[in-house]
Amino acid sequence: ASQGAGCTPYSQHPVDDNHLSFCRQVRERLKKDVEEMKSQDPNFSPGFVVLQVGDREDSNLYISMKMKAAAEIGIKARHLKLPKMVTEEEVLHSIREVNNDSSVHGLIVQLPLDSVNKIDTEKVTNAVAPEKDVDGLTSINAGKLSRGDLGDCFIPCTPNGCMELIKQTGVSVAGKRAVVVGRSKIVGAPMHDLLLWNHATVTTCHSKTADLASEAEILVTGIGKPEIVKGEWIKEGAVVIDCGINSIADSTKSSGKRVVGDVHYASAKERAAFITPVPGGVGPMTVAMLMQNTVLSAKRFFASHKPGKWNITYTKLNLLKPVPSDIEISRACTPKPIDQLAKEIGLLPDELELYGNTKAKVQLETLKRLQAQPDGKYVVVTGITPTPLGEGKSTTTIGLVQALGAHLKLNVFACVRQPSQGPTFGIKGGAAGGGYSQVIPMEEFNLHLTGDIHAITAANNLVAAAIEARMFHEATQSDKALYNRLVPLSGGQRKFSPIQINRLKKLGIEKTEPTALIEEEISRFARLDIDPDSITWQRVLDTNDRFLRKITVGESPTEKGHTRSCQFDITVASEIMAVLALTTSLEDMRQRLAKMVVATSRSGEPVTAEDLGVSGALTVLMRDAVKPNLMQTLEGTPVFVHAGPFANIAHGNSSILADKIALKLVGPSGFVVTEAGFGADIGMEKFFNIKCRYSGLRPHVVVLVATVRALKMHGGGPTVTAGMPLPKEYVEENLELLEKGCCNMKKQVENASAFGIPVVVAVNAFKTDTDAELDLICNLAKEAGAFNAVRCSHWAEGGTGAVALGEAVQRAAEAPSHFSFLYQTELPIVDKIRIIAQKIYGADDIELLPEAQQKVERYTKQGFGNLPICMAKTHLSLSHDPEKKGVPTGFILPIRDIRASVGAGFLYPLVGSMPTMPGLPTRPCFYDIDLDPVTGQVNGLF
Repeated sequence: ASQGAGCTPYSQHPVDDNHLSFCRQVRERLKKDVEEMKSQDPNFSPGFVVLQVGDREDSNLYISMKMKAAAEIGIKARHLKLPKMVTEEEVLHSIREVNNDSSVHGLIVQLPLDSVNKIDTEKVTNAVAPEKDVDGLTSINAGKLSRGDLGDCFIPCTPNGCMELIKQTGVSVAGKRAVVVGRSKIVGAPMHDLLLWNHATVTTCHSKTADLASEAEILVTGIGKPEIVKGEWIKEGAVVIDCGINSIADSTKSSGKRVVGDVHYASAKERAAFITPVPGGVGPMTVAMLMQNTVLSAKRFFASHKPGKWNITYTKLNLLKPVPSDIEISRACTPKPIDQLAKEIGLLPDELELYGNTKAKVQLETLKRLQAQPDGKYVVVTGITPTPLGEGKSTTTIGLVQALGAHLKLNVFACVRQPSQGPTFGIKGGAAGGGYSQVIPMEEFNLHLTGDIHAITAANNLVAAAIEARMFHEATQSDKALYNRLVPLSGGQRKFSPIQINRLKKLGIEKTEPTALIEEEISRFARLDIDPDSITWQRVLDTNDRFLRKITVGESPTEKGHTRSCQFDITVASEIMAVLALTTSLEDMRQRLAKMVVATSRSGEPVTAEDLGVSGALTVLMRDAVKPNLMQTLEGTPVFVHAGPFANIAHGNSSILADKIALKLVGPSGFVVTEAGFGADIGMEKFFNIKCRYSGLRPHVVVLVATVRALKMHGGGPTVTAGMPLPKEYVEENLELLEKGCCNMKKQVENASAFGIPVVVAVNAFKTDTDAELDLICNLAKEAGAFNAVRCSHWAEGGTGAVALGEAVQRAAEAPSHFSFLYQTELPIVDKIRIIAQKIYGADDIELLPEAQQKVERYTKQGFGNLPICMAKTHLSLSHDPEKKGVPTGFILPIRDIRASVGAGFLYPLVGSMPTMPGLPTRPCFYDIDLDPVTGQVNGLF
């Protein structure tokens, strides 16, 4: 064991006090290698696990040596000790878990296995992943060694250490006669192969060999027979490496025994030029080689998983004319297995939770692993004020990422919202893009996906149930009875739960013993005293159901007459959805859920989910939903689909977490393209002032989507109605009408530029648009201050049709930008609303109706006045009146009411009526939707 402290392993070499031993040199070199990796990524450390079964004393000694060596080098080592009664399957399960742990780069199974049960050692050692088999004992690594494939295999540590010791003697192995005594899989067999591939002539002997006398110039023993090799058998001047560890009786020792090798050391040292002692010779070198293999494995992992280093394959499109239906295009493309895509973009296996073959969730730990990686370029796609048909923001988002990835060969991610089931079965249909610019498979994207929306429904309705139950129990029980039920006896004593301790602290009660509270404190703790008229929390359902817009609850006789009028919203309108989109971590989500205000007490105090005691349970329900969902485009580029908040009463953007993980994965030269709901006056303004404020991210480019038909509408064209044919003004060239309507585009360019970000206008071309019309839009956009304006045909041509847009975005991302928020949150609520109304909408001023004025006073008093503003207004006009097209002027913006989403972190003023539960039309989309019982395909969804 003193080898690592500075002894030389050869009896014929004098100890040189001026130089470190070779073992020490190896460790110092490995330590520098680890420091170099950590300098590139401070969060990275080589990981090493020793799996032990039982509690053998000798194994414990060997393991402690390995753990100590790992610590010296900077390897994060873990001793996984399993009990003697462990079964073979339990051992294999533990190995599989370590195999799947991306933080572990080396795994060894300490032999022998000390179990009371029968365990197949060969099966266990072969269960270790070959790329983590730093002992070199798996059949795969042994096979590579036997074939001479030394480049990417792990050489067993003892033979490798022996070779290093031989090289240190200065004796050249090539051409020498070598003898290996022993044929074990750990030493003898691999030693033979290693010498052979280093060009020695090798003979293997074993216990059945008749005559062990040898003419060997190099002799390696590992037979496990004490002092079986005699000095007279050794050729004069040979190099002798003794790997044997054997105990023999010795009455002079206190233990009654001593350790010797396979070689009779006293006689052999008289003939050998170099010989390793036992103990203290090969053992320390074996440990050094184990560490070397572990660092080598870590270096291989580090190089192959360098953030931003993608090895992605793209899917080639087979473009057809005329363009088939969206679902036909989607089904004609075979998606890559999602675990393959994840590997291509640098995600690790243990960062992925598969939901079938085409979608997966990504663990939030990915963000921690990549936190030292510089972010990529951040692009937000928005639009001019749209027609009721929509102008193709989603399609443009997907077409742009297909162009940047499959055609311009850049790392690129799309980050989009998950669509609600309500509109899918109602009137809108799918929301996965369209034509040859889609997220696939469309059925998966537009239906349940991974259940995030269902989790939000469950969490939201748990809060609603908690509110009703609390009001009922408070109304029917005395303070004492209520308190005794809230803090029940268990095992003869009462105990506050952690969430109840939080409520006590909020009330300023520093007591933690339930019996210590006085009557006044019991009453304050037990009674939330909710004012029923102040409840802002509604039940939700992800279905368009107009008859749930106003309901009465509590009609059952069991509720003793405690009825109340309330309503259902659609799930994506839930504050929990807004929380999901704006959270930055699991801990942050827990805090936001706790802060959600659901009502006000009769004394005017806000009542939160934490007060109800439900916020911990909400976090549990949302624990999977917080992880972004990975999908892909038609051309094989990655997409995060995560969160889907309403763009009117919420901010209408996909999640911060998806954007942050994507920005790390693409690397500093890559792009993340996200989409903001509705026009730039709504979704983009909220993206900047709310989402960017909470995320800390700063965008590089705004892509503003415009269409000929929408601009003609703003020029005074006839009404556009969903489901009806477009009037002739929209399908025939009309430059005068178009130029008049371009005022809306100019205003939206101005709005984007107000935040200091370059704007690229993407003119989404339809087949009825003329070259003159498209050129006119591009010219007027550039005159209005856009960095560039390009026509796009990605719907019909996929990424090819958006290459010009991709190139323009690339150039704009390098242009100078000076991002700034529109307002500071410290301003009074009214001032913040006025700034948005005047600078973004073009209003002369705002008017607060009485209910809104009361809310301003209440929220300011309650301490919510510093929250950002999330305006809820029509998306069909820059003003509050959907009939006013173009760029309305001279109007006063009426603020009907103001509501608080304190957990999500914003106040939302209501401008006009904002329906939060859509209704079904006379003929909903579900008339056409069915399942083919033979193929299992969904028909009629698109």
